[in-house]
Amino acid sequence: MGRSKVLEPSVVCHRLLGRSPRDGEQNFTCLTLAWLRANFKQLSSTATEQEVMYTARAYIMQLIGGILLPNNTSNRVHLKYLPLLEDFSRAGSYSLGSAVLAALYYELCHETKHGVSNMAGCLGLLQSWALYGMPFLAAITHQPYLWPLINRWATSPGIGASETLIIYRQMIEAYAGEKFLWMPYSALNIATLIPQRVHAEARMWCINMPVLNFSTVEWYNSDRVMQQFGCN
Repeated sequence: MGRSKVLEPSVVCHRLLGRSPRDGEQNFTCLTLAWLRANFKQLSSTATEQEVMYTARAYIMQLIGGILLPNNTSNRVHLKYLPLLEDFSRAGSYSLGSAVLAALYYELCHETKHGVSNMAGCLGLLQSWALYGMPFLAAITHQPYLWPLINRWATSPGIGASETLIIYRQMIEAYAGEKFLWMPYSALNIATLIPQRVHAEARMWCINMPVLNFSTVEWYNSDRVMQQFGCN
């Protein structure tokens, strides 16, 4: 995702959401998730097609700001994403997955700087990848496998008590070499849950290319981790 124009935020909100959180103001750049939830909480049974479109855009904006591309407080979503939802026939062609990766890669690099304590990005994806690839980090044998696979960590009683950062570092240093699972999703009890549509563009997994989220550009270097695709 790389192009979106937000010239007059209140005008854009009225056109695409049917209302604006700050009538009379012209320079706001974000929508709060609380405002989106409060104003698009329930769709009337007599809603018009236009109202359905407003609500669908508001729901997608909540997914973007709350799960896929959250900021470091997870309470706002940037308005730049809203114009991308104006035409749903085009919105489905955007590579939202690569935008999620671009933002997450950027945050992982930014987090290494001294003094940084808050991290944005899709941390649920990062946690799920870590727990599937390094199952020694948490005892979770009681949890069933679900689709989407990330939902395994959303069920009670969770992954148990967390350890300190030092302990996790020691565990990774001690076990990551021999106990890291390069292909955890190939196990039969997991592979049978994954829909065929996920594999439709499998050739894209093994390419080297830049991934973009507006001004954020990061490289996806699949050649560095070919073992996860079954290659040496």
